[in-house]
Amino acid sequence: MTKHPSHVQGTADWFGMVGTVLCDAMNRGGAGKLPDWTLIERYVDGEPLPSGLTQGIRIDIRDGIATFRVGVVRHEYGDATIEVTASAARALNLLRNGDPRFDVVRAEAVRTGAMRVEGDLSPIATVLVATHDEIVDRTL
Repeated sequence: MTKHPSHVQGTADWFGMVGTVLCDAMNRGGAGKLPDWTLIERYVDGEPLPSGLTQGIRIDIRDGIATFRVGVVRHEYGDATIEVTASAARALNLLRNGDPRFDVVRAEAVRTGAMRVEGDLSPIATVLVATHDEIVDRTL
């Protein structure tokens, strides 16, 4: 069932929704099976959030529990780090997994440098795919 969008993409509220969706899925699915691990996603052209941190999110898995923080430090890196422009993130956050344009838009963002991934996303790759459409459905 599609939820009504209620979070403006890129706001602190939206990053909070993303963190909640991702961490809930990881914790339900047994994050205890995952190694201690950190993901940083940062908007390279991001604006400061009310907290003073830059637009982005930090996901930590420690002792089998996934938690998150809204906002990142400009030069903060994790085991995997995604650096993306706000416009590339917006384009991807409007497309569901099954949309044939999704892979094309993602590949173009990587090709042009609008999105760069460093490190290994495999520890949470299945969660990212499984939660993407729910995040899209909640994004204005």
